[in-house]
Amino acid sequence: QVQLVESGGGLVQPGGSLRLSCAASGSIFSIYGMGWYRQAPGKQRELVARFSSSGRTNFRDSVKGRFTISRDNAKNTVYLQMNSLKPEDTAVYYCNAAVQMIGAAGTDDYWGQGTQVTVSS
Repeated sequence: QVQLVESGGGLVQPGGSLRLSCAASGSIFSIYGMGWYRQAPGKQRELVARFSSSGRTNFRDSVKGRFTISRDNAKNTVYLQMNSLKPEDTAVYYCNAAVQMIGAAGTDDYWGQGTQVTVSS
């Protein structure tokens, strides 16, 4: 099995910053894509930022210029640096990874448990 463990959420004032981390562990052969989604109350889960299998990054328009995504392949970890946070960024942030397990032919989608980010004065 594969586990994704997120950390770094919390309460921050508008204009502040937070850094989220997500570490993948388990019987991992390779990770083909990894990134962050978020879900606000009453809304659908949406992509925030992601590394594709080719290594390209994809951001939703509303976070471009404010959020950056980075990764440490040796640690199977992805980070989301969030700057200039706005109240509309408030949501539960979920880590997602497309993982090929050892001995498996294809990939499976895995999700973390989510970490709450609240932007409020």
